[in-house]
Amino acid sequence: MAGSDESSLRLRLTRDVEGVRGFARRAWRRWWVRWIVYLGAAGLIAALGLYIAIARDLPSIEKLKTYQPPLPTHVRGIDGEPIQSYARERRVELTYAEFPPLLVRAYLAAEDRTFFEHGGLDYPGLVRAAFEGIMSGSTPRGTSTITQQVAKNLLLTNEVSYIRKAREALLAYRIEDALPKEHILELYLNQIFLGRNAYGVQAAARAYFGKDLKELSLAQFAYLAILPKGPANYTPERDMERALERRNWALGEMLRNEFITPEQHAAAIAEPLGTVPNFARADTNVGGYFVEAVRRQLIEKFGESAEDGPYSVYAGGLWVRTSFDQRLQGFAEEALRDALVRYERGRGWSGPVREIEDLGENWQRQLAGLNLGAGYPEWRIAVVVAKDAADATIGFTDGKTASLPRSAAQMPRRGTSTPAFSALKAGDVIAVEQAGGAWALRSIPVVSGGMVVQDPHTGRVLAMQGGFDSRLASFNRATQAMRQPGSTIKPFVYSAALEQGMTPATQIIDGPFCVYQGAALGQKCFRNFANQRGAGAQTMRWGIEQSRNLMTVRAASQTGMDNVVKMIERVGIGKYSPFLSMALGAGDTTVMNMTNAFSILVANGRALNPSLIDVAQDRDGKVIFPENWRACQNCNQREWDGKAMPRPRVRMRQAMDPLTAYQMVHILEGVVQRGTATILRDLGRPLMGKTGTSSGPTNVWFIGGSADLVAGVYMGFDQPRSMGGYAQGGTIAAPIFKQFAVKAFEGMDVVPFRAPEGIRMVRIDRRSGRRVFGAWPSGDDPRAAVIWEAFKPESEPRRTIRREEIVERAKDKDREDLRIERARDSDFLQREGGIY
Repeated sequence: MAGSDESSLRLRLTRDVEGVRGFARRAWRRWWVRWIVYLGAAGLIAALGLYIAIARDLPSIEKLKTYQPPLPTHVRGIDGEPIQSYARERRVELTYAEFPPLLVRAYLAAEDRTFFEHGGLDYPGLVRAAFEGIMSGSTPRGTSTITQQVAKNLLLTNEVSYIRKAREALLAYRIEDALPKEHILELYLNQIFLGRNAYGVQAAARAYFGKDLKELSLAQFAYLAILPKGPANYTPERDMERALERRNWALGEMLRNEFITPEQHAAAIAEPLGTVPNFARADTNVGGYFVEAVRRQLIEKFGESAEDGPYSVYAGGLWVRTSFDQRLQGFAEEALRDALVRYERGRGWSGPVREIEDLGENWQRQLAGLNLGAGYPEWRIAVVVAKDAADATIGFTDGKTASLPRSAAQMPRRGTSTPAFSALKAGDVIAVEQAGGAWALRSIPVVSGGMVVQDPHTGRVLAMQGGFDSRLASFNRATQAMRQPGSTIKPFVYSAALEQGMTPATQIIDGPFCVYQGAALGQKCFRNFANQRGAGAQTMRWGIEQSRNLMTVRAASQTGMDNVVKMIERVGIGKYSPFLSMALGAGDTTVMNMTNAFSILVANGRALNPSLIDVAQDRDGKVIFPENWRACQNCNQREWDGKAMPRPRVRMRQAMDPLTAYQMVHILEGVVQRGTATILRDLGRPLMGKTGTSSGPTNVWFIGGSADLVAGVYMGFDQPRSMGGYAQGGTIAAPIFKQFAVKAFEGMDVVPFRAPEGIRMVRIDRRSGRRVFGAWPSGDDPRAAVIWEAFKPESEPRRTIRREEIVERAKDKDREDLRIERARDSDFLQREGGIY
């Protein structure tokens, strides 16, 4: 019975299968069935191919989860206050919780009212856009949801095509599956471009209204919400009515979707647009040369754009703390600018700063695009718009115009007798200042210079001025201008001599010194200024104080130029060939290097590297520079734990013997007291320094300072030429330092230079260098016959001098001092030439 049932079931199954096969065979014989199958298979293959084509190389969602938008680098000064930002895209990143609810509703009403309901795509909108595109023969635009816009802005290109639209839709679906709605909206509101180089709503709030996002009104939220479709279409400068109409439309959409009440809608409609002019965001130029030097250093270290790495200057979102002291920077800027203007006074108008060739109705935009500055806050940059016989019409970057009378531009054009007014023409960009109720023409100095202010304890650069104004020329003369330092190099020549066994009291002949340079060049004889015959045997101290060239080259020769150039290299001034002319400042260097070298002297010979950046952190707060940075444990305790204050370990090599460094500082104090820098004596605190004048004279220098602050300044033309025979470091450069120091030292403690262990202070006769017994130095008289001198152990003078001999010599020697000090460097420079 069982076998019969099994046989019957097999027969029935076989008959049924044969029936299906038979039906399929009969259907396949019909042509239309075959076509349906072929078309279905082709459609399936095409759909699979299309999916592969669209989905291929789509960005990973993981990339979106870890996405970090390009953020600007923010720079702060020594006090923590912001001073500059480096940005190509102005952006401030916020979290979703920081967006005001009304702002979120405004964007939903204007861009995607069903955002919290759909799965990433607006299907009716997609069908409508595709139909309209096919009917019009154009590519599809609009109807993108916020999620699609995130996909396009962050992960895709801006190509307008059906393929890109399909890729955008697929990616939007994946984004919705991977991220919560709040995260998607946060990405969108931080990334979207809204015009005026503002990316994200916080940056746009500052760009359009000059406020933070939380300070804006409902009407202002609505205006920001209309900008994603095309910021250029709704700029108030071009079409205020169109911008107001579109803003009111957005407010209407908010009311229609019940995001606001009728009362709120009516109040917002009545508000004016309230945007600030675009040019109101002009650069304030705080620390122009300093912050540019910081930018270049960061680019060299981390790269410029996102392709260069995660810590790039324009995308990495770095937080940089610098040593920039805005107070000292202001004093340095003012002192250098005043000196440049003072030197050029009476030399005539230097000419226009720039020229605008095609001056038209958009002169304001052209002038603002030049981004020029005039140095002083009272001076302004203007362009000559028109001119007649009586006055010239000038325009400013804010669009306002004014009159420049002929009488206010009567200084002669430099090198001619023609009044500057006659030389003016439309398109000339000039500097003007308001004086007596009218605008007057001002001349931008042609001569320039650089100044650096440094902390000698750490090497930190506190201020830097590289010219008249960084907006006129980015060339930083403080770090880039290579100049001959003249006599400011001499302290390091004598430092090498001190390390080779000389002392401050060593007698050096101030007399003719010649060297044979070979058959081709013959014999070279060095000379002093003002007194060709020299003053005979004098102490090293006297030679430095009076800047005697013959004593310097003789000391260099006796020390060995190999030792001299090694010393110069060790302190970071430069790497020179061992020629005697280098001992008189013939080698090129920068004012930054010279200032740092004098800081090394004040730091008792510890090697210093001039630094601008204290610390750099990434966007998450991790310290990425300096590389060996270590957190100071327990430095930020709320309460004292009774233990000693934490102190960082000093890891500095010695660039020179600390005893040598102090001996030279002690000698350089004499330069201020009775040498070439006596103009600083009345500052009333221990100061050291050295003046310098290079051949021509083409450059004038002063480097010096106190135990807590060292500054260096030089002045000269960018294309070296004579500054005039009267130009000297003591009469032009030292007054710049004095003007700076009067304000900079205000409120600072009066601190003496600290002698290292081992220094022996001995009473000597100032002129002979012989040891004195029975007489004491006079603290009030800088010309006292007896002074304290610094010696290394076992190097004090053995010979002595009697008190009555000191008194007898003092009368003659003081008269000799006065005669020599009254002689001007220029007397000899004009007669002899050379480097001094």
